[in-house]
Amino acid sequence: MDPAQVIDLGRESLWIAVLVAAPLLGVALAVGLIVGVFQAATSIQEMTLSFIPKLAVMVLALVIFGGWQIAVMVDFFRRIFERIPTLFL
Repeated sequence: MDPAQVIDLGRESLWIAVLVAAPLLGVALAVGLIVGVFQAATSIQEMTLSFIPKLAVMVLALVIFGGWQIAVMVDFFRRIFERIPTLFL
């Protein structure tokens, strides 16, 4: 296995990780920002006020994007397993 293959596999792995994590992290960021603005506007400083909405929206986002995330990961692992016979030639 030459260094170019290792670098290519590492780059592709990092890109898949970013691609799969982006929807959940984006939703959590947006909800956290909205709740933070709400807390600042109303002077309510309750810790669970920021946790519960983020948890609920992330579960909803996982329901919406979960099938796509699994499909992306399965496709990636299938390509890796198809590459195994050619790695040591």
